[in-house]
Amino acid sequence: MKRGITDLRVAALQTSLHWEDAAANIQHIEHYMSLQVGEVDLIVLPEMWSSGFSMRPERVAMDWDDAWIKQTDRWPEPLKAMLRWSQEKNAAMVGSISCRIKSDGRFVNRCFFVSPTQGLEWYDKRHLFGFAGEDKVYTAGETSTSVAWRGWTLNLQVCYDLRFPVFSRNSAEHPYDVVVYVANWPAARIHAWKALLQARAIENQCYAVGVNRVGSDGNGIEHNGLSQVFHPKGHALASTASNESTWLTATLSANELLDFRSKFPVLEDGDSFEIKQRH
Repeated sequence: MKRGITDLRVAALQTSLHWEDAAANIQHIEHYMSLQVGEVDLIVLPEMWSSGFSMRPERVAMDWDDAWIKQTDRWPEPLKAMLRWSQEKNAAMVGSISCRIKSDGRFVNRCFFVSPTQGLEWYDKRHLFGFAGEDKVYTAGETSTSVAWRGWTLNLQVCYDLRFPVFSRNSAEHPYDVVVYVANWPAARIHAWKALLQARAIENQCYAVGVNRVGSDGNGIEHNGLSQVFHPKGHALASTASNESTWLTATLSANELLDFRSKFPVLEDGDSFEIKQRH
């Protein structure tokens, strides 16, 4: 990030989701898109927004072929919807979708970044939630993904990744500016959600955007939202009420981030390490 970069306007949708019903969720989010007011640069949806956190990918996963990146006419409907909303709002979209990779049949929990110019990047969730059996049906990602957008660098993360700070560790050499967590984080463990999201902002000297769903899923798991945006110094810039379907909005200041890093360069004192691939 350089001086003169404009602020980043973020809108995140905290909402309930229809269980294993992509068409209903597209229609549901379409309604909220019509209510979203004001100009924004980034719109964030919850984890597995088209299906809910389903461990039945054979029922809900959309087929995806990496060769389709530039062939938008072949994109599955959830991804086409993200592109349509991105173009309508002139903002990038972020959200994860259950996917079946056509080349090898693997299922992944893939967080997509879609821009209005049809740019497409993604991150496959690395830390699979074994407590719910996610590791039995999905394949873990191996690499971190950071995306450049309007002068900012965004690091994409998914839900359970929040508990593993090494994987999101920022660096002084190639720092990202915002870490984005899309989630289906249960109400039973919501204290950890709030504490860890704040910690990721502080330790990585970045903005942290955490978007959680509300409502009960198909397994009877309750989610109460409490989506939040944290400043690099650790205070909340914006937060939502519990159990409310609503938009969360915040404006991230580039100058504040750069000034803070310049005056208090903690990233330069971080440990160097290497994350090995899993076998």
